[in-house]
Amino acid sequence: MTHPNDPHAGGPLLTAGRPTAEARGALILIHGRGATAESILDLAEYLRHPALAYLAPQATGNTWYPYSFLEPMARNEPYLSSALSRVGAVVAEVEAAGIPAERIFLGGFSQGACLASEYVARNARRYGGLIAFSGGLIGPAGTPRDYAGSLDGTPVFLGCSDVDPHIPLGRVEETAAVLARLGARVDKRIYPRLGHTINQDEIDAAAALLAAALPGA
Repeated sequence: MTHPNDPHAGGPLLTAGRPTAEARGALILIHGRGATAESILDLAEYLRHPALAYLAPQATGNTWYPYSFLEPMARNEPYLSSALSRVGAVVAEVEAAGIPAERIFLGGFSQGACLASEYVARNARRYGGLIAFSGGLIGPAGTPRDYAGSLDGTPVFLGCSDVDPHIPLGRVEETAAVLARLGARVDKRIYPRLGHTINQDEIDAAAALLAAALPGA
């Protein structure tokens, strides 16, 4: 039974790859609107790394928050705060298993990419990396981006179409600038007329980010 003020608390968590107790790193994958943890976990096949544990939390009702990520944040409450808290709980679970933040990677597609980006910005420290396919920081235009802390060289991959129907190009540009200001090393790639999907170049870039962060496996 879900709590009305924390609808995503204690939701299912699917896993793949190595058990966290045996893994050198962990990739937390966050699904998009209307999707499932099972579907985003398919990315583990494309981002395969022998030292990684893969974890995918499931949103209640298959949606992390009800309205567009460009709406005023209050309109998406309490779902947005609950979603961010759920991501934080998975990060804490991975750390408790002995994997430090600098070997924890967060990734997602669409709504999941928005949630991963916002979580990393709000909880800035050195992570293994952020992989955001078709997403950006949450909130309407003009949202203050005075996040505290430092990403301290965290590698970030941002990939998106220039005509994505859900993710404005300007928000991707803003996200890249904000994360760079927080100290991230940002690889931003904009693909002409791609649409709302993931292409092979994005998969290759994300796999390279993981391989560079966890060499010698």
